[in-house]
Amino acid sequence: MSWKRTTAVFLTSQTLSLFGTALVQYALMWHVTLTTKSGVLMTVYILCGFVPAFLVSPFAGVWADRLDRKRLLMLSDGSIALVTLLLALVLQTGGQSLTLIMITAAVRAVGQAIQMPAVGAFLPQFVPADQLTRVNGISSTIQSATFFGAPVLAGFLMSVWPLQWVFLLDVGTAAVAIALLAFFVHVPPHERAAGPVTVSYFDDLRAGFSYIRGHAFFMAYFLFVGVLLVLVAPAAFLTPLQVTRSFGSEVWRLTAIEMVFSVGMMIGGAIISSWGGFANRVHTMFLATAIMGGCTVLLGLMPSFWVYLVPMGVFGVALPFYNTAAMVLVQEQSEPDMLGRVMGVFSMLQSSMMPLGMLLFGPLAEVLRIEWLLVGTGAAILAQLLWVSRNHTLVQGGLPKPAAGAVETVPAAG
Repeated sequence: MSWKRTTAVFLTSQTLSLFGTALVQYALMWHVTLTTKSGVLMTVYILCGFVPAFLVSPFAGVWADRLDRKRLLMLSDGSIALVTLLLALVLQTGGQSLTLIMITAAVRAVGQAIQMPAVGAFLPQFVPADQLTRVNGISSTIQSATFFGAPVLAGFLMSVWPLQWVFLLDVGTAAVAIALLAFFVHVPPHERAAGPVTVSYFDDLRAGFSYIRGHAFFMAYFLFVGVLLVLVAPAAFLTPLQVTRSFGSEVWRLTAIEMVFSVGMMIGGAIISSWGGFANRVHTMFLATAIMGGCTVLLGLMPSFWVYLVPMGVFGVALPFYNTAAMVLVQEQSEPDMLGRVMGVFSMLQSSMMPLGMLLFGPLAEVLRIEWLLVGTGAAILAQLLWVSRNHTLVQGGLPKPAAGAVETVPAAG
């Protein structure tokens, strides 16, 4: 099978898996919201999804470097489906345990945390290096379309089906996704997974962190990404509250900003998958950062709701530029046998920095206008961009690599 057919089948499998996951994600969140009407329990639910993923991500990267990545994806998808099936059976027999729902959310978060570095490390095994940007761009477009349609379908299904039937639909999509991987994606295990492993998990974990610490590009890159994600937190989490306070509390306004943002992401994904971005991947990230910073400032300055939707949509267009370039940079610059571990740390960074940012900006939103926070963080994003654009190591690391292998590393201190 050619790499194009393998990629098409793999992306189809991932789309089915992601669609079922998104349906259950919205269904669980809305179920907790509607049945408890408790902000505290909603916070607990969010933590059940965030904390396990944060803790597991580095270990998931080790597993992605030690094990057959295709089998790891099948195992994680199967585990998520199994715990979802158990919850559906409990609900079908009349059980209504909120504790079980929280446990289900935590187990599903662990499975998804295992999948993220495995997917990122698996793609370069069969996709040519010069096609990674386009394939990741297509994947980003599919994800955007999925998260555009999933809440609409989840809301409709919850109005006509019992909750457990929505969960069973996810089990079905997972089964088909696993079958596609098992029978139609024929990719040999990567070199390290094909032979015996003589070092412990913790030695592998330490080696991954040592590799990153000794890699000048990754140190600069992860610092840039970490600070950016903290600064983006108000635009990501506080805009619904801003709309409610400043323009009105009608539900259609919140639906409108989600739809406009999702449509923007679909457009951005289509653009990046056809264009491919600049030859220097970091320049593509810089472009996306400039657009997101500018749009964040504008979100704090717009005088009317309809004008407000414009920077919201443009922000959505820029996000796939950032996501695609960010993923490809990790895939291109990492040693093949370290890719899973680097992806694990990257996933941990991606999942943790915005929630950490909300620990600062959430309380500030209670004493300051959200518009001020958006203007301030948008300006800070642009200032950070001006600063990091002078970082020679970061900029040079974005250039295409002339041959397979990773960029040269520098010795770790000590």
